[in-house]
Amino acid sequence: MNAAERFDHWATVRAGLLEALALLSDEQLDFVPAERLWSLGKVARHIAEAEEGWFRYVVLGELAAWPEFRDEDTPTVAEVRSLLNRVHERTERYLETLAEEELAQAVHTPWGTDLSLRWIVWHVLEHEIHHRGEIFLMLGLMGMVAPEI
Repeated sequence: MNAAERFDHWATVRAGLLEALALLSDEQLDFVPAERLWSLGKVARHIAEAEEGWFRYVVLGELAAWPEFRDEDTPTVAEVRSLLNRVHERTERYLETLAEEELAQAVHTPWGTDLSLRWIVWHVLEHEIHHRGEIFLMLGLMGMVAPEI
């Protein structure tokens, strides 16, 4: 079994996120539930930033810095969904290369801690689940019904 197979539930989580985003108009990406909170679009972009940051910056060292996906670079729902898909496709390709046993390997982070690769994958998946829930809540605040999970 490879790591992608071990974390195959991620596909279901991602499908629910993309389904929720498909309900939105481009203007609704700017919805902010309360002062000082992030917009719905920023939360969605943050999911992509974290996934890209953990895998391409921390684990693989392919990026020189943690990525930042700005609102003006992906101003439409279609562009946000495309960004999430591109980032996740890279993650899936990487996980397919790993045997499950390799998840125990230590990753030395840029900030000086050692974490297991298994911890990192679980952390990124849990992070997405958390923020998907936040997006579902924002849909409710806008009077919309979130997808079934």
